[in-house]
Amino acid sequence: MSTTEKTILTVAATVNAPVEKVWKTWSTPEDIMKWNSPSDDWHTPSATNDLRPGGKFTSRMEAKDGSWGFDFAGIYDAVEEHKLIEYTIADGRTVKVVFEANGNTTTVTEFFEPESENPIEMQQAGWQAIMDNFKKYTESV
Repeated sequence: MSTTEKTILTVAATVNAPVEKVWKTWSTPEDIMKWNSPSDDWHTPSATNDLRPGGKFTSRMEAKDGSWGFDFAGIYDAVEEHKLIEYTIADGRTVKVVFEANGNTTTVTEFFEPESENPIEMQQAGWQAIMDNFKKYTESV
């Protein structure tokens, strides 16, 4: 029996918006397609979301030049409206997203298991860039 602990990476942002708005832009496919990219040369041309335990989600992330793309998909394990989302990605890794409301601001913290193909620093930077894009988008709508 292994006693090694899983590596968990964390990204976060405090969004200048109430939790109801933050939750909506985090979970609505039309919104996801507008913020779910780490940089201006990437985009999400499609997204689906069935936000309930056992529900499935998918988002297609692609380089705008068409050189590369992938599907990010999984199944929700737990959903507590305006508070918590937990899911398992198709490759078996788990993610936990915590929403902390504080009046007109909401802190969103995402805990995720890294994959083994890319350096941890690259994954941390990529997920944080997406989180920063989410914050920027949510504050602009």
